[in-house]
Amino acid sequence: MKVINIGSLNLDYVYQVDHMVRAGETIASKGMEVFMGGKGFNQSVALARAGADVYHAGILGTEGSVFLDACSEYGIQSMYMKYGQEKNGHTIIQIDKNGQNCIMLYGGCNRTFTKDYIDEILSAFEKDDYLILQNEINLLDYIIDKAYDKGLIIVLNPSPFDSNLERCNLNKISYFVMNEIEGEQITGEREEEDILTSMYIRYPEAKVLLTLGKRGAVYQEEGKRYRQEIYDSPVVDTTAAGDTFTGFFVASTAKRVAIEEALRISTMASAIAVSRKGAAPSIPTMQEVKESLSKISG
Repeated sequence: MKVINIGSLNLDYVYQVDHMVRAGETIASKGMEVFMGGKGFNQSVALARAGADVYHAGILGTEGSVFLDACSEYGIQSMYMKYGQEKNGHTIIQIDKNGQNCIMLYGGCNRTFTKDYIDEILSAFEKDDYLILQNEINLLDYIIDKAYDKGLIIVLNPSPFDSNLERCNLNKISYFVMNEIEGEQITGEREEEDILTSMYIRYPEAKVLLTLGKRGAVYQEEGKRYRQEIYDSPVVDTTAAGDTFTGFFVASTAKRVAIEEALRISTMASAIAVSRKGAAPSIPTMQEVKESLSKISG
C-alpha cells in the first residue's frame, strides 16, 4: 500500500502583526519570514514524518527547487513532481499576537495540471493505495473520477471550498477530513451534530473526520462516532495545524491503527505543530508525538 498526494506546493510569506488588517487600513508588520507550505506539501510532510510511504505529485514554479531538496530531507518520494512555466503558488499569511492566522492564496503552477499528467501519475498506483487531495489544484473532478475507477482510497480535505468542488462527485470520496466551516459549506448546517448527520445522509459510505478547534475532533464511520479532546499547547502559529492532523491521521489509519489511537496521535501532532513557527517546519516526527503522549499518560 502506497500513499500518493496530488497537491499544492506553496511558498508562504508570513507576516507577524498585532491584529489582522482591516479594510482600508495600513499596518506595519513586526516581522516577515518565508516558509515552504501549501496544503498538499504540508500534508505530505506530515505523512512522511508519521512514517507513511508517501509520493508527492505537484508542479514546481521557477522558485520551486527548494521543494525537491525538502522532499529529500523529509523522506518524500518526488519522482512525480515536475516544473511548470508559471510562478510558484504562494500565500500571504498574517499571524496575530494570539497565534491565529488569515491566508490569501495565489494558485500559480498549482492550477496548471493537465489530464495527461494526471493519467501519468495515477498509472503507477493500484487498488487500495491511498490518494490524498485538497482543493488548491485544478482538475480535481477529473482526478477523483480516474482514481475511483482504479479503486484507490480517496481522502479529501475540501479546502479552500469553492465552485470547483461542485463539479466533483463527492460520493466517490472514502474519507472527508474537514473543519466546521468546511462542514457548513458542504452541508449548509452549522452545528456539529447537524453536520455529521447530514454527511451520513448524503454520503453514507464515507468516513468523516470533523475537527472542532478547541473542542477537539469527531470521527464518524457508519453512524458510529469517536470523540477526541485537544491537548493543551502554547499557540505560536496555527497555519499547518489541520494539515498535520490530516497527515498523521491518514498515516495511522493506513497502517490499521485503531481509530481511538489514530485520533490521539493526530491530536498530539497538531498540538506540537501549533507551538512552532511556520507550516512544514512546524510538523513533528512520530517519535516526538509518541514521547509527548507517553508523558501525559504517565
